[in-house]
Amino acid sequence: MNKNDLINTKSTLCPCGSKQLYSKCCEPYHLSHAVAERPEHLMRSRYSAFVLRQFHYLITTHHADYLHGLTEQQLAQGDVQWLGLQVLSSKQESDHGEVTFKAWFIEDKHIDAIYECSSFIKQDGCWFYTHGQQMQTPLPSRNDACICSSGKKFKLCCAKLMR
Repeated sequence: MNKNDLINTKSTLCPCGSKQLYSKCCEPYHLSHAVAERPEHLMRSRYSAFVLRQFHYLITTHHADYLHGLTEQQLAQGDVQWLGLQVLSSKQESDHGEVTFKAWFIEDKHIDAIYECSSFIKQDGCWFYTHGQQMQTPLPSRNDACICSSGKKFKLCCAKLMR
């Protein structure tokens, strides 16, 4: 299935891992029909935008003071296959919040994760990503649950993509 087909399919689960339909989860944010009410919602919608290659959304939800020249063209470089999102913690105060997550991906037959504590600020009623503190994480063990939430063991699922 083409990644863009996910946008048009009303019966497809959202890539953010919420177990909700995309049309009821992140799509309203991507289409500017709704704004994220919490930092975790924004982070999940940004992950889905990476999966679906909706780079305009990533730029518009990144606070302008923290873009540092980042462009849609730069985001479009590379051939990354996103495997799954694990939200580890989320906290919110009135105008700022943090979400710690692991976003697993494969590139050139190498599995890795963006393990980050992301910071968000609320401005004019909208949440924006500002920056993240990167951390290191090991690959799952062969018998651990797979990172894609398939319910299979890692060795029987995504680990096969590394061959």
